[in-house]
Amino acid sequence: MELALSILGGLVVLTFGAELLVRGAVRLAEGFGVSPLLIGLTIVGFGTSTPELVTSVQGALAGSPGIAVGNIVGSNLFNILVILGIAAAISPMAVPKGAIGRDGVLVIATAAIFVAVGYVWTLDRLVGLAFLAMLAAYLTFAAMQERQAGTHTLAHDKGEALAAADPGLRPDHHAGGQWRAGLLVLAGLVLLVVGGRFFVTGSIELARLMGISEAVIGLTVVAAGTSMPELATSLVAAFRRQADVAIGNVLGSNIYNLLGIGGVTAVISPTDIPDQIVGFDNLAMLAASVVLLAMLWTGRRLSRAEGLMLLAGYGAYLWWIWPAPGAV
Repeated sequence: MELALSILGGLVVLTFGAELLVRGAVRLAEGFGVSPLLIGLTIVGFGTSTPELVTSVQGALAGSPGIAVGNIVGSNLFNILVILGIAAAISPMAVPKGAIGRDGVLVIATAAIFVAVGYVWTLDRLVGLAFLAMLAAYLTFAAMQERQAGTHTLAHDKGEALAAADPGLRPDHHAGGQWRAGLLVLAGLVLLVVGGRFFVTGSIELARLMGISEAVIGLTVVAAGTSMPELATSLVAAFRRQADVAIGNVLGSNIYNLLGIGGVTAVISPTDIPDQIVGFDNLAMLAASVVLLAMLWTGRRLSRAEGLMLLAGYGAYLWWIWPAPGAV
């Protein structure tokens, strides 16, 4: 009972803290004259990825690379196979081919780079700084693209998805003075740290009690839990038949996860990538990215049948990595 409260309670506090942090950060940025475009691409865009960030950093600090890295890789798999699978099953999604060609290469490239790092290096500070530099370059490119009429990037769609699910996060909604915004940021940070600690500690204990690796728990339980904000925002977009926003939210999140969360985690607490993740899960993440982009490229849409195929793929993935009852 205590373990369940630690995991579920930690996840709830983590998610609530992320919302407070984003709300406060948006207000502060407005007060300092930051443009709505930059707020959407950075603060709001990072909003749904904050639980993954805190969880991975705390996992690395706790000496649990399986939780830290498994959360990143598992979240990307959950995003593609489950979130887009459910969204497509709700409403088949047609996507402009231009957006796929522009951003799809980056989605696959970042996954391939992460795979390569696992084989030849580790998540040390040098790699972390390189990841953050690549993310900064992408956001700069995204900002330039957004200034061109009618041109949207994955970073824009990720921020738009969160703002659509919670209109109070839109930069043109004012809610109080700077002091109030500062308190929201502070409260959000405190809740993120506390919730993340309970969530990570409970997840590590769950792995111990079940007798399975922390990597498996990180790839499944932790990854699914921290991906709930992405699930909520993508489902809102799917119900509103905003296919480009739903898909952009997921693919944008995957870029943020690998470059942003992977980068920050490596800089704060360098960590190894577990052999299990290097040898299989990283490759599964890359394969899922390629299959999804192939589906979108060939038909310019994600049908219900393809959505069900993605969900079936996640079921097969869980069957493959989860230990058989006799093996636990």
